[in-house]
Amino acid sequence: MLKQELNLKLQQKLSPQQIQLMKLVQLPTVAFEQRVKEELEENPALDEDSPNYEDEFEMSNDNDWDSQDEYREENVIDTSDINIDEYLSDDDIPNYKTYTNNYSDDDDEKSVPYAQGVSFIEYLEKQLYTNRLTEEEYEIAEFIIGNIDEDGYIRRDLKALVDDLAFSQNIYTELEVVENLLVKYIQRMDPVGVGARDLQECLLIQLENKTQNESIELAEKLITESFDAFTKKHYTKLMTKYGVNEDELRDAISEIERLNPKPGKSFSSSSKIIEQITPDFTITIENSELNLSLNGRNVPELRISSAYAEMLETYKKTENKSNEQKEAVLFVKQKLDSAKWFIDAVQQRRNTLMITMQAIMKFQKEYFLTGDETKIKPMILKDISDLIGMDISTVSRVANSKYVQTPYGTFLIKDLFSESLTNDEGEEVSTREIKRILQDVINEENKRTPLTDEKLTEILKEKGYPIARRTIAKYREQLSIPVARLRKEI
Repeated sequence: MLKQELNLKLQQKLSPQQIQLMKLVQLPTVAFEQRVKEELEENPALDEDSPNYEDEFEMSNDNDWDSQDEYREENVIDTSDINIDEYLSDDDIPNYKTYTNNYSDDDDEKSVPYAQGVSFIEYLEKQLYTNRLTEEEYEIAEFIIGNIDEDGYIRRDLKALVDDLAFSQNIYTELEVVENLLVKYIQRMDPVGVGARDLQECLLIQLENKTQNESIELAEKLITESFDAFTKKHYTKLMTKYGVNEDELRDAISEIERLNPKPGKSFSSSSKIIEQITPDFTITIENSELNLSLNGRNVPELRISSAYAEMLETYKKTENKSNEQKEAVLFVKQKLDSAKWFIDAVQQRRNTLMITMQAIMKFQKEYFLTGDETKIKPMILKDISDLIGMDISTVSRVANSKYVQTPYGTFLIKDLFSESLTNDEGEEVSTREIKRILQDVINEENKRTPLTDEKLTEILKEKGYPIARRTIAKYREQLSIPVARLRKEI
């Protein structure tokens, strides 16, 4: 049985312009400069003035946002008095042609960096051609090299390679042939250790290529015969097993520690693009006051194209307009609307960034004035969101991808955010401060008898930080510090 119902539903949706604004807010300085450049190239109704290097957007600690300059009215031509409806008729032009969505909601600003030069695989293949092999052996060896990862390892089982050679290359061979090419040719290439199937084999290959002495020989035994005990640092058992003293074992371990566990990185790192960090904000100190500036020196002043505005004025005076002229008016109107919105979005982005960073700077004023990490207050996204009256997601977009340059270094803004814990005196302290204290305690420990998590818990409790052992373990892992057993040295 059919039944009609009337439901009232309230929904809140972001417009395409709001979505694009959020994307602009999220972009760091270099990407934003590129985005402005692309918009200038795509929209002929948008023009630029020369960047004004004398007019960097700055704010001191005591400035108020209400005093900031608005748009430069002399550079923006007002087109609001032009009645486009005079030129357009819904009967003549389909509705779909009047849509002004120039961007998809899912559009992301993506760039693919590339580096010229010889790749790691090409470097290995060039070495392969210095050997005397049959044509089929060359093809098999090239296939093996193609399966070497960026660390320099063969992670796949050799039997799987044999099957792939048959199915994809139409080469039928035996496991022994593949293993012989790997061990006798590929594993002897530069960098030393390449082509290993696991860490144990990688270290052993490198040791075998060293000038032999007693330390090297003992190191080889540790890797081949007692690798598990070595990785778990059971040094007493190892000294008993091989009849050596601490100095002899220490020398052997020192040889192993000088080896490269990821030989592929020694080559690939040289061909990677090194991105230079461009700070989005700069904080300086003048007369014990903080000053904040937004990096926008490469972003030109934007304005509406006078040629396009004059074009509309010309059409306005034209009588008996043709369909072609109406379509031209529609195109001009769309481009002008897009240009005006983009100029407004750039201004809103600047305001949003400055308001957010201003609040963060005031919240962490003691730290920015002194550089003392113990002065960093516990701060979460909601704290700043409440201060500036913006959504948490907006604060997150500003903090997650932006860098700030201070007298004490350049770092991600999100690093200033941390949760809080209460010490014995009832004061809230930042978890970042606790991690620094934990790091200092571990750095000063006796490496022959490293401190366990239980002992670290007791030490921090004595310092006035009553923290559970599991919390200590979590902070230690976040600091990439191994457990006590793996920190042991002799």
